[in-house]
Amino acid sequence: MGKLRPRFLAPMLAAVALTVGVAACGGDGGTGTGTAASGAPAEKIKLTVALFSDFHYAPLYEEFKKTHPNVEIVERRAQFNDHHTNLITQLATGAGAADVVAVEGGYVGAFTPTPDKFHNLKDYGLDKRQSEYLDWKWQLGVSNDGSALLGLGTDVGGLAMCYRPDLFEKAGLPTARDEVSALWPTWDQYIETGKKFVAAKVEGAKFTDGPGEHFRAMVEQAPVGYYDEQYNVIAGTNPEVRKAYDMGVRIVDEGLSAKLAAFTPPWNTGIAKGTFATMVCPAWKTGTIKDQNPGEGAWDIAAVPGGGGNQGGTHLMLPKQGKHPKEAAELIDLLTSKESQIKLFKEASALPSLPALYDDPAVSEFVNPYFGNAPIGKIFTDAAKALKPQKVGPKAGDILKAFGDGLQRVEQGKQNPEEAWAQALKDVDRVK
Repeated sequence: MGKLRPRFLAPMLAAVALTVGVAACGGDGGTGTGTAASGAPAEKIKLTVALFSDFHYAPLYEEFKKTHPNVEIVERRAQFNDHHTNLITQLATGAGAADVVAVEGGYVGAFTPTPDKFHNLKDYGLDKRQSEYLDWKWQLGVSNDGSALLGLGTDVGGLAMCYRPDLFEKAGLPTARDEVSALWPTWDQYIETGKKFVAAKVEGAKFTDGPGEHFRAMVEQAPVGYYDEQYNVIAGTNPEVRKAYDMGVRIVDEGLSAKLAAFTPPWNTGIAKGTFATMVCPAWKTGTIKDQNPGEGAWDIAAVPGGGGNQGGTHLMLPKQGKHPKEAAELIDLLTSKESQIKLFKEASALPSLPALYDDPAVSEFVNPYFGNAPIGKIFTDAAKALKPQKVGPKAGDILKAFGDGLQRVEQGKQNPEEAWAQALKDVDRVK
């Protein structure tokens, strides 16, 4: 669920392992009985699920257990960057990959050129689900040559802006979400609002966490991002990328930034204690906020500048190293089902990637009391509907990291903006 988060974007999660007794065996469509054809108990097997954060799957594993009592599921988690680089290494060496792997949307393009490294989900009947999905989300999981279905989408990251009403009140700014949304229909107006916040000299608080997430949001709102329609890298020549970079520099230069890299311990503390007043907020990040226990009503949710968009979202894929692809396919079928996506939206703010659910009252009318009864169903589904997806190439994650590192160097005073931009372009040339 979550989402492309290198360093300044990524959840800094220590590697953990969670073992849940669950099982699988026989039966199409996830309806195995755990009994072999002879009537004897089916062979016990183990499925390993590799994730880069807590996807809140444990209750769904228990549902799977009801029809698949003979499979043990071992869930392992690693920090976002490590998770994806490890997978690249595992596929290259032919060893170590899990049976089921989560691949964030910005990284999925690194794997779709190599369908031979994954089980084709068409072989297990999962192509029947195509009509359920947002078309662009489905296409992200298809191999570049169109021959194979490599992954099923879990969530999308409809964009909003989270803010602290208490800090806005101290700064003399509106606090009601509709009035806050009206402050910044554009990113320039967001900067101007930030300058007013700075002028109010709110003790112990900056206007926002840091420039990296804002840069990414602006790039991903543009019609074209790092790649053109032919998958050529155009990050250095696309004016939208430079515009987003310059906006990030303005956040630094105007004193709006708390200089906190997202998903680091100081950033987590800032969420809890209110050391910054706004942050770019895809749907899944509301779960991250809640995990820091800032208190009910401490954060609220407004519209994002620039008119909607998407940030992050994940696919579940089956490396060919897995020995039990049938059971693994049945598991991801359950984890991505309509019922599961509704449950995960309510539990973890994982916005469904099935558009029919956007009109389901369970999603569209859902309000979150932890965020001042914000109508998050409407906020995030409106953002997702407004999205015009870009081409996501194989090195999108590395390119994003190059520009994010450049903005960090500016923020830390190690380089001026032009020096940092030039180095970022060199870094992009090395990875593309």
